Amino acid sequence: MRALLSLSRVARAALRGLKKERAPVGCRLVGGTAEPQPSFGLLVDIDGVLVRGKTPIPAARNAFKKLVNFEGEFLVPVVFVTNSGNCVRQAKADQLTRVLGVSISQDQVMMSHSPLQMFKRFHDKCVLVSGQGPVMDIAKSVGFTCVITIEMLREAFPLLDMMNHSNRPESTSSALVKFPNIEAIILLCEPIQWETHLQLIIDVLLTAGNPDCTPRQLLYPHIPVVACNTDLLWMAEGLLPRFGHGIFVLCLEDVYKKITGKDLKYEILLGKPSEITYHYAECLIRAQATRRGWQKPIHTLYAIGDNLMTDIYGANLYNRYLEEESSRKGSRVQTKVAAGKQTATISQDENPDVITSELTPGSATCCKSVLVCTGVYSPCKDDTVAHEELITGTVFHGHRDFRFDADLTDPDYIVPDIDAAVELIYKLEKYLPK
Repeated sequence: MRALLSLSRVARAALRGLKKERAPVGCRLVGGTAEPQPSFGLLVDIDGVLVRGKTPIPAARNAFKKLVNFEGEFLVPVVFVTNSGNCVRQAKADQLTRVLGVSISQDQVMMSHSPLQMFKRFHDKCVLVSGQGPVMDIAKSVGFTCVITIEMLREAFPLLDMMNHSNRPESTSSALVKFPNIEAIILLCEPIQWETHLQLIIDVLLTAGNPDCTPRQLLYPHIPVVACNTDLLWMAEGLLPRFGHGIFVLCLEDVYKKITGKDLKYEILLGKPSEITYHYAECLIRAQATRRGWQKPIHTLYAIGDNLMTDIYGANLYNRYLEEESSRKGSRVQTKVAAGKQTATISQDENPDVITSELTPGSATCCKSVLVCTGVYSPCKDDTVAHEELITGTVFHGHRDFRFDADLTDPDYIVPDIDAAVELIYKLEKYLPK
């Protein structure tokens, strides 16, 4: 026993005598090798960039081999930003792990509905949720506590859903049902039975959340509506883009306008190209860098996508916001310094122009847009005007509440695929991973 204790003391003394190898400033020590710390992050779209439907795009695996070290850790912060909203973050992370052959955590995934976690003022309201997939689980995962699904509403009021003749109830009278008053409507993603969802959502809007009553007059403004994705088109395995949630939203708006003569109003619009989405994605990038112990602030974001009207438009719109915000902060700093203030720090409370009070200011100063040619966008192979207008963006596919600016559809860079995008970004940043 004494021998063992003596050996233990010798071992501890020897360890204390060893000089710890230190990584150079701005680097992190991995496996005895100094790994450079990045000052940039990647916002990567999924559909049309990494997969088409359920089919992986070949360049994706090659790209992510360049983005992780030999321990499987990411060399730069990466957040997957998708307009999809039919599953929880962990399910999407599991799918990406299988597709890319790299371990992805749910903290790296941002669904279109993810920013709803910040809007706590809605969490205790009774909300009607529209979409497909595990909508109840999705709603609860972002903080909602009182959730009503379209299916629950239809079951409670079977006489409201009359479009499908073969599915009409045999009873001609609706039983009295105690049902909570709906205080807000959350549109997660495109539903399956559009006619049912359109009918019941309109009913809730016209009755201020109580479809069991007949209002004497139109109640306007209507109860709050939140749309988590207004993406008109997305790319699956087919040759042509498929309808996205934006098509359903467009139908809902037109039906409401036709019936009431008034515009459907939104409390919040989420998903690309919303600035809120990009700001929240930046928050996730910073959190990821912090967890890894990277001390350099993230100054540049690279948004990689295949859709001019969502990925590119949104990245360029957020870049414009960052430039304007930087200018406003600089102006206020100069004013404070000129007035003899001791500090030139700008708090969020002093900034009335911040996107939303539920977001904290970030460190990014620019957001660069990178367009890949593996999804909605594809280089023209002929001179047909129709194809040119559909693909290049001369026809605005964005939501009506996003003011169209043709300059925002111009990507900073165009590359063949995600692999070429990573190569380009490393070159631009002069980033040489070990």
